[in-house]
Amino acid sequence: MDDVEALVAVERGASLAALGHIFPPDEYPYPTDDIRARWLVVLADPSVTTLLLESEERPGEVVAFVAFDADRIRHLAVHPRHWRHGHARRALDVATARMETPTLWMLEQNHRARGLYEHLGWVPTGRSRPAEFPPHPTEIELAHRP
Repeated sequence: MDDVEALVAVERGASLAALGHIFPPDEYPYPTDDIRARWLVVLADPSVTTLLLESEERPGEVVAFVAFDADRIRHLAVHPRHWRHGHARRALDVATARMETPTLWMLEQNHRARGLYEHLGWVPTGRSRPAEFPPHPTEIELAHRP
């Protein structure tokens, strides 16, 4: 499996497991083609670093990823089979160590992610916007304040 397909698979698994209350799959099927196209753009962008975390038990199996630029976490996901193993924390630690003023946007109702971020010192900035995909739920910006 190439990197794009691995990224799509991890993101799809995490989204379906954690965001069904926001994007009910019977009403809003997972936008696989749109996500694949977005990853092609992200991977081609020289200002973005994308790190893939592989399974220790099965080398080559991508279990998590983080994509970031100079000051923003662009994308972070862990496949649900690998939740609660510290992968998100490790990915965030690596990314934020390379940033001066780390920020990210997240879905306001993504309770699992919000709990993790708050535990790790991320705080809302007060900024919000509609999400890219229907039904366009609210995203909020967080900043890292260790």
